[in-house]
Amino acid sequence: MARILLTGGAGYIGSHTYLGLVEAGHEVVILDNFTNARDDVPERLERISGRPATVYRGDVLDRALLDRIFADQAIDGVVHFAALKAVGESVQKPLDYIHTNVGGLLTLLAAMEAAGVRCIVFSSSATVYGDTDIQRIPEDHPRSHTSPYGYTKITGETALEQVAAADARWAVGILRYFNPVGAHRSALIGEDPGDIPNNLMPYIAKVATGELRRINVFGDDYNTPDGTGVRDYIHVEDLAHGHVLSLNALMETGESHAVNLGTGIGSSVLDVIRAYSAACGRDLPYRIVARRQGDVSSVTALPDKARAVLGFEAQKTLDDMCRSSWAWVSGQIANR
Repeated sequence: MARILLTGGAGYIGSHTYLGLVEAGHEVVILDNFTNARDDVPERLERISGRPATVYRGDVLDRALLDRIFADQAIDGVVHFAALKAVGESVQKPLDYIHTNVGGLLTLLAAMEAAGVRCIVFSSSATVYGDTDIQRIPEDHPRSHTSPYGYTKITGETALEQVAAADARWAVGILRYFNPVGAHRSALIGEDPGDIPNNLMPYIAKVATGELRRINVFGDDYNTPDGTGVRDYIHVEDLAHGHVLSLNALMETGESHAVNLGTGIGSSVLDVIRAYSAACGRDLPYRIVARRQGDVSSVTALPDKARAVLGFEAQKTLDDMCRSSWAWVSGQIANR
């Protein structure tokens, strides 16, 4: 159908989106510097898809490389993931995050403009909503940031909005994720943090494999059904499908959009621990500790706009998310 440049296409969400795009009939070209991706991901994608993967190893900040890709590959559209993504690290290294995330997007947009390619899906985040007490967040909620990472996502969104406003030929899809988790049904690709994870499910996964001792539950006195924080988790395969729908909508209508990608269903920390315990077949140890500063009781997506604009609706349950994650991480242990 179309030839798509997938920046950061060997990463966690990018690799799943690669498979979603291929299944939808698109030709896909990956650009990745493999800073946050395993070297064997392209081979795994080939095993799953049954077709060779076209991969350029390089950086989205490399304008000459981008120009060569656009010249050689006759690209029709772009799905842009390539970015640094750790909120805590961004506080320690703000210049690195601004340079890579903002500078990388601007370099990409300039190369796209020069090549006459004006269709892009942008990987954003619910972090653009800042520190909010709104429990079901709509897309028109005011944007704010609590970290340099959040700043880069707001800046990226704003740049894309201004480009599209200035030139009607641009079609921009901004996708704000909530909490992507889980792994591909093949158990050949999944989330693979190299150090101690900051996010709940990959941390739980490392407790399940024995790499970490126990789970810390930060507070059990929130105004939620079981007292622990509630968040909106979305299976990475559902999230990948949202990118395919966004891209297809941009190409069919030429109309830009900004939508939340989530389930609209909240799961508490204890819900996730119980579901993962069931998936791995043993009760996982945890302890209640003090609340973390800045955490709010409950945050979920209001997904109505994604349903209306894209026809998107998440299909997989929390149990599906945990089972797929466990199949992935347990398979990696078995293959060591």
